[in-house]
Amino acid sequence: MLSSVLRSCTLRPLRTLARASRIRPCVAFNKVTPYSSLSAQDNHPSPVSTRSTVIQLLNNIGSKREVEQYLSHFTSVQSQQFAVIKVGGAIITEHLDTLASSLAFLNHVGLFPVVVHGAGPQLNKMLEAAGVEPQFEDGIRVTDGKTLALARQLFLDENLKLVEALEKMGVRARPITSGVFQAEYLDQKKYDLVGRITKVDKTPIEAAIKAGCLPVLTSTAETAEGQLLNVNADVAAGELARSLQPLKIVYLSEKGGLFNGETNEKISTINLDEEYEHLMSQWWCRYGTRLKIKEIKDLLDGLPRSSSVAIIATEDLQKELFTDTGAGTLIRRGYKLEAKTSLKEFPDRSKLQEVLFKAKGDSGQYLTKLQTTPFKAYADEPLDVLAIVFPGESGRPAVLDTFTSTKAGWLGNVADNVFNAVKREYSKLVWKVQQSDENLGWHFDKAQGSFLHDGQVLFWYGAESPEEVRGLINHFVELPVAENNIGSVTGIKQQARAFSTARRPALPQRTKMGVRGFASVTNPNPPMGQNNASNQKASRVALIGARGYTGQALISLINSHPKFELTNVSSRELAGKKLEGYNKGGKEIIYQNLQVEDIRRMEENNEIDCWVMALPNGVCKPFVDAVDEVGSGKSVIVDLSADYRFNDKWTYGLPELITRSKLAKATRIANPGCYATAAQLAIAPLVPYLAGEPSIFGVSGYSGAGTKPSPKNDVEQLTGNLMPYSLTGHIHELEIGTQLGATVAFIPHVAVWFQGIHHTINIPLNKEMTSRDIRNLYQDRYAGERLIKVVGEAPLVKNISGKHGVEIGGFGVHSSGKRVVICATIDNLLKGAATQCLQNMNLSLGYGEYEGIPLN
Repeated sequence: MLSSVLRSCTLRPLRTLARASRIRPCVAFNKVTPYSSLSAQDNHPSPVSTRSTVIQLLNNIGSKREVEQYLSHFTSVQSQQFAVIKVGGAIITEHLDTLASSLAFLNHVGLFPVVVHGAGPQLNKMLEAAGVEPQFEDGIRVTDGKTLALARQLFLDENLKLVEALEKMGVRARPITSGVFQAEYLDQKKYDLVGRITKVDKTPIEAAIKAGCLPVLTSTAETAEGQLLNVNADVAAGELARSLQPLKIVYLSEKGGLFNGETNEKISTINLDEEYEHLMSQWWCRYGTRLKIKEIKDLLDGLPRSSSVAIIATEDLQKELFTDTGAGTLIRRGYKLEAKTSLKEFPDRSKLQEVLFKAKGDSGQYLTKLQTTPFKAYADEPLDVLAIVFPGESGRPAVLDTFTSTKAGWLGNVADNVFNAVKREYSKLVWKVQQSDENLGWHFDKAQGSFLHDGQVLFWYGAESPEEVRGLINHFVELPVAENNIGSVTGIKQQARAFSTARRPALPQRTKMGVRGFASVTNPNPPMGQNNASNQKASRVALIGARGYTGQALISLINSHPKFELTNVSSRELAGKKLEGYNKGGKEIIYQNLQVEDIRRMEENNEIDCWVMALPNGVCKPFVDAVDEVGSGKSVIVDLSADYRFNDKWTYGLPELITRSKLAKATRIANPGCYATAAQLAIAPLVPYLAGEPSIFGVSGYSGAGTKPSPKNDVEQLTGNLMPYSLTGHIHELEIGTQLGATVAFIPHVAVWFQGIHHTINIPLNKEMTSRDIRNLYQDRYAGERLIKVVGEAPLVKNISGKHGVEIGGFGVHSSGKRVVICATIDNLLKGAATQCLQNMNLSLGYGEYEGIPLN
């Protein structure tokens, strides 16, 4: 009985569409005047009155049934077993009022979450101010005596700050800064004063709650002899949970959850027993995301199945705890799915009969059918979801004869998991659903096609021809309901769609101006921002060929990047000299002249996370081969030359045009050329409308000619001059055409300015278009791109110098409507080289795409 109650209290929706009518708007909890003003009044309301007021406010984010259900559930256990909430230091600094308001809500409905907080960001800032350089080993802060002394005072200050904020809101809070965590040295020689928790004393927590106080703990521990030790706050929260065994463990996160790196969508629910292995096999599940899921699995494996972990934003705490829809990412053990081919394999026959009775009405008759008909059933252990499939014969699709789910199954992602298990085994499937079914939208999403007839909807996937579809529909329509052998899937009654079709037509693209004349797709390849970051650790970078302009620009960007650490720079000409322009960590870096043997040794010792090859064309192959020969596959290589831009084994690194998830998986990335980057971005949206070969008149500042003296970077020769070169067959001409899938003519020139490129591009069109049509195409295609700016006028090269993006404009259309001239500008050293390299490094190493890139 208790387990079923618990399951119903850790729910998630599969589709918000199906339940939109039942989800009420969320109130802004940090701005709720009726509540926050209560403690400021001279005449404090009674606890009963306060509880009633807060429950009314909670009803604004969910139904009365939801709120009462969760309150009943959370108060059914001892107070300390409600929730452990881990608060990061950044939350206290940036979201203190919201945090205090959220915790006050919980307290005033009689709940006592146990709060444990860290102070990592504040400690880094304090150490920097005190002239102490932070040291990390394997992601763990090395803590000497001076660091620990500063940390102890900081923890006390931050703890008091949170306690005072709570007390201002009428919440009695008790600071607990010692006496809970006992520890031994983790590795004193390596980490110094860092502890591994060996024991948790619940007494101070229980005493605080008994006295009506909300306990607020710091993440420090003591040895048996009384020595203070530093402990990671996540680790402390985990050990606290193992001891208290709460219903909920909550990690407050600025991101508000975990994100799927392929779809960029927040993951609503993870059922570990069923989904863990699949998640671990996904390319995007790596670095910090992978470590977090693994740590949570280790934690939940040692807790009751009723416990769950939530990763949420501070302002969503109430919505997460008191509504079925939740707000962040819910992680629980769930149940592993099982496939059965015989009734004997069901351990609880009476439970099966109960489920089938609800699904079919006559469970006895249906059980008799299953005894004589081959079937395969898929279900979780408590039978929250049950699917029964009759295999197809003679090439016919299999029939999903029964698909039934409790509400917990629908909302908890179990129904999705069961259907995916069916789909993995059956390439063709057909099923029918009542038109009034609540979850009809979910079935539409699962199907290739559908057909409505007489109050029922036929769904299918895997049909390979119109004839096959026609046969399925005819069979469905012609047979009376009593004889139709396609079982009806059951669900909860709700409104239905008005019609269904074999293929739903795409909706026309619209803007504020009305219907557009040309197909336009809003950015199909959106940026992977900070929400998609999966790596919290620093990455070690080696720059090979650091003398050139691009190398210097990249050094400057790495110097301001919060996660990149430049460990080695190699230049034959500058070997032995001090690297200028890099001061991160106060370390002095000396130029080296690294040889192939050095590269191989460093790769074997796993010293480098990312190699950047900033060498002239035709030079870097021996260095790349040295990394490849080690065969560890751990490090990333980004090559800035043209050597690998036409190699199918490498990924071409133009994030705005190449699928970003592909770049996120890549370990060998060919950075595009500067001319080629701007030209491709300026032409790509019009490729479907090309009537011939675009002509690109490109002009670059002389930094594009490199540092080696030549006429193309001789200022005297360039003054008052425009110098054409490589009039046909320039390497970028081939690069642009290869990537766009269309031939182009490219004529490069060099001018007297130092950096920046201007393209004037003539593009013949296969149909008449207006300037507005074309500009709209570009604005839609590059929607959300932080490094591309679509403008009306032709952009000027003087405005792009020193900037990290591309400007595209002009859009001058000939009077025939069949030719357009587009202009584009780019800084050849930045977005044309170093900035784009940083984008590619970020994506491949698991950081937000724009991390470390100035976006102003």
